[in-house]
Amino acid sequence: MTLTKLAGGTAALGLAAVGALHAVWTFSPWPLASRADFARTVVGVAEADAPGPGLTAAVAAALGTAGFLVAAQAGLAPRVLPTRLGTLATWAIAGGLLLRGGAGLATSALAKPTDYTRWDLVAYSPLCLTLGALTAYIATSATKQGQP
Repeated sequence: MTLTKLAGGTAALGLAAVGALHAVWTFSPWPLASRADFARTVVGVAEADAPGPGLTAAVAAALGTAGFLVAAQAGLAPRVLPTRLGTLATWAIAGGLLLRGGAGLATSALAKPTDYTRWDLVAYSPLCLTLGALTAYIATSATKQGQP
């Protein structure tokens, strides 16, 4: 197995797992006990301000799609986009994840400590940065192999 396939598989599985977790969150606050705990810990807002099931389902679908596109770019799934568009999509996914991870670290480090900021510093932002770096590697590998 090549490093590209290993990185792509890891990123795709990570994106799919996070997508599946968001799908669960459309109907359950798992692993937290209540919707209020979920909103405070996972989203960093009051329960009344938490995203609804529709938006959460959209995020789940976007993450699942991103996982599939990264897997395809790494040669682990069938390509559904033209080569150039697949490479651009992979770069966009990497950029979004890296932006979310970097911005999350910066804002949470400077914010008043809360359940959310603690989790953002130790889990959410580092996960985004890791998935973003793996995805950027896939996009770079595709570019080096002559794909635009």
